Amino acid sequence: MAEQGSYMLRAKRRKVARRRLFLLLFIIIVVIIVAQPAWMLKKLYPIDYKADIRASAISYQVDPHLVAAIIKAETNFQTGKVSKKGALGLMQIMPTTAKWIVEKAGFEQVTEETLRNRADVSIELGVWYLASLHKQFDENNIVVIAAYNAGPGKVRQWLDSGEWDGTFEEAAKIPYKETRDYVQKVVKYYNKYKDLYPELEP
Repeated sequence: MAEQGSYMLRAKRRKVARRRLFLLLFIIIVVIIVAQPAWMLKKLYPIDYKADIRASAISYQVDPHLVAAIIKAETNFQTGKVSKKGALGLMQIMPTTAKWIVEKAGFEQVTEETLRNRADVSIELGVWYLASLHKQFDENNIVVIAAYNAGPGKVRQWLDSGEWDGTFEEAAKIPYKETRDYVQKVVKYYNKYKDLYPELEP
């Protein structure tokens, strides 16, 4: 009986120890999730082509964190992408838009294959286009993000008609659901990249 009692006591202690271990592991997991350390967030919000982003952002005076956020939203930093609508490459630029950029900026002609597969070319054209949108829309980041998705003509129409006032607070009034969601997503990514990658600043 004494041996049986000793065995039951040891078993009970082991059970309590296991519970404590599981509780400790649970607490650690919760702390990691809630605290969201930088290394974990950088896995969720990766960045490639830092040098190209930074160089083009400096050249055309565009916030590099905005560039990173748009790339994250468009392709998650993967080259070679082609959208259903025919947008190409890292920053998902339409061939007609690329042709317009090349003509306006005085760049060398770019083939669709180059636009699709060359990250540096996509970044330079995309950042130049963002700078152009900033000039058109008085440096309003939120409107620029919407225009990158829906096109400047459509966004100008919304602003002129009063359908949308161009603020993030009223982004729910953007007529296109895709653009509403896009603005929300890019602003979220922008804030994350600004916190995680201060070294992108000029």
